[in-house]
Amino acid sequence: MEYDCKSPAQVAADWNETVCLKKTTNTNFKLLVLGILAGAYIAFGGELSNMIGHDAAKFVGAGLAAFIKGAVFSVGLMLVVIAGAELFTGNTMITMSVLDGKSKLGGLARNWTVVYAANLIGSLLVAYIMFGTGLLEGPNVAVGASALKTAAGKASLAFWPAFFRGILCNWLVCLAVWMAMTSRNTIGKVWAIFFPIMAFVASGFEHSIANMYFIPIGILLRGVNEVVAAATAAGLAPEALANVSVYGFLVRNLIPVTLGNIVGGGFFVATLYWLAYVRKPKKAA
Repeated sequence: MEYDCKSPAQVAADWNETVCLKKTTNTNFKLLVLGILAGAYIAFGGELSNMIGHDAAKFVGAGLAAFIKGAVFSVGLMLVVIAGAELFTGNTMITMSVLDGKSKLGGLARNWTVVYAANLIGSLLVAYIMFGTGLLEGPNVAVGASALKTAAGKASLAFWPAFFRGILCNWLVCLAVWMAMTSRNTIGKVWAIFFPIMAFVASGFEHSIANMYFIPIGILLRGVNEVVAAATAAGLAPEALANVSVYGFLVRNLIPVTLGNIVGGGFFVATLYWLAYVRKPKKAA
């Protein structure tokens, strides 16, 4: 079969032999800077998704509203891939290079640790700045109420639903990164990213780095009485509101979702494509 883009085997080779090696040997400073940018870029996608989609269901129904939220959220990964940044969820695919012996396990652990922490910094930075804009209260209190309800929903998930939603999410996110690598032009990368990201958001799956924006902005808004009143009037239950806390963020959501994201990207994409395209067959004795 002829491809007008890179074949899956070519992408596997590029990722395994070049991209992962660079990611696992970059300096901590570079990983930190690019990780902060990635956290901020994903937060921009989350902010836009809430801003555009907070009342969409009233006009187009729940299904199309979910599609709209997913469509605009995809700008976050477009910024990461095309502008250039280090995103933890995409970097779960470094597993492929470790399996093949091209990258060291210590390099993977260092990359994941630094990038994860940096993604958190970038996400929190945008959350604090967005809170300071005043665009989530006053005339826009409905937007703030929607953001608070989103945070409450995520922080109220039980462990296993959060874990499994994390798997499905990062399976799609890593496929978006994988397909973007097949394209040799920017517009091809945009469309390769758009559909899987739209699909994961519209489906209600869980992304650990996106939640580093969604839940902290809810924690900040929980202290704004008019936002809490508007969210309560829109159906936010007191017990769900109580989960919008640091504990709800870190323990109830981030731990299971992060573990699910690792499985989704590290196994369902990196490991399975390693088995299909990279692993050398054993020679017969």
